[in-house]
Amino acid sequence: MRISEDQLASFSSTDFHIRSLDLLRERFSKHNLNFEQVIRKIQEFQIAIPSAALGNGKAKNKKSRTGGEPRNLNEKLEDIGLLQQLTCKTNSVSVYIPWDMPEDYKEVKDLANELNLEFDTMNSTSSQDQNQKEYAKLGSLGNPNKAIREEAIAHNEEVINIGKKLGSRGLTVWMADGSNFPGQAKFRSTLGWTEESLREIYEFMPSDWDLMLEYKPYEPNCYHTVVPDWGTSSMLAKRLGARAKVLVDLGNHLPKTNIEQIVATLMYQNLLAGFHFNDSKYGDDDLNPSSVKPYQLFLIFCELIGGDQDGAQAWDSISWMIDASYNTQDPLVDLIQALEAITIAYTKAMLVDRKKLQECQQNGEGSQAQEILQMAYLTDVRPLVCEARVRAGGVAEPLEAYRILMIRNKLVHERGVKSYNSIF
Repeated sequence: MRISEDQLASFSSTDFHIRSLDLLRERFSKHNLNFEQVIRKIQEFQIAIPSAALGNGKAKNKKSRTGGEPRNLNEKLEDIGLLQQLTCKTNSVSVYIPWDMPEDYKEVKDLANELNLEFDTMNSTSSQDQNQKEYAKLGSLGNPNKAIREEAIAHNEEVINIGKKLGSRGLTVWMADGSNFPGQAKFRSTLGWTEESLREIYEFMPSDWDLMLEYKPYEPNCYHTVVPDWGTSSMLAKRLGARAKVLVDLGNHLPKTNIEQIVATLMYQNLLAGFHFNDSKYGDDDLNPSSVKPYQLFLIFCELIGGDQDGAQAWDSISWMIDASYNTQDPLVDLIQALEAITIAYTKAMLVDRKKLQECQQNGEGSQAQEILQMAYLTDVRPLVCEARVRAGGVAEPLEAYRILMIRNKLVHERGVKSYNSIF
């Protein structure tokens, strides 16, 4: 389904929004802040939606399903098109293979063009689908059995070929390889086999593609993971070549990890590939971004903006995607909230007085630096985010429009109460 231009126009800005924006502009009038530039940067900041996020995932309880879920990649593109109409914040899809295998490439590409969507980085699902029995015990790209490793390599090469047909220019690789007991695996051997496998994949990629290497300290293996942290991931990336970089999934860290420092360190080496946005309370919970640790996300964006402005790594070289799990709620509602939360954190970080902050850092003035950060963080920037969205052709309040237009009810009517992607 599509939302008509008249329907979108009926949810344009209100008098309250205009007054709120004027107050915000007045507040920062003495801070030499270019509001028009901030609004333009908000509009330019686009976040990819993973094809796997448009349903209720592996929700086994029938009561957890929202109904009207997309049954194939085409319907997932249609749902992302709805998100883009409402939020003007996502212009691309990141496809997972084999979960969302295209049935007709021309039809899929034509639909994406019609919806003004592009194909972002492709995602292989090594360790999860191709040979579950063998992979679960000894891994995929780092498996001691060369035949199993070659099977996993072939899967990634297949994903690359599919991505080439769709117009993608990158591959994200995450492996669940590891072990559950001391002595079960030889650390150096599994790491070496993993590097060899990744090198074959890297060399198979087109010359204009990037390899994004993800890391994770645990799960599903409890004793050791082959690529457990950013250091191992960056080491592998350096050994592979200039087109290999490190992907930071916010949930893939041990509790209390200083992720903003990791981001700064990777940017210092021009090794930051991109982000998978989510949040966590205990472990890799895949909660909605900013739902638990909003200040952390703000600080991460402060480092991202600083790294770009200092010339460490260009902003445009970084990829952005949501990677949260929506098993019990309407995924479109959660994605709207996620896009809003990420944009709010980014906007707040743009309000930081970086000149004064650098002076504090040069002199080691902790309390004043904290005041500078807090002034930006505690500012309600929703009027700015709303203004950017409305100017781009979206609606003032996406969630309100989604509910008033009864979009989920209409999707249920079109697709049925029990519709879902059979891969799950």
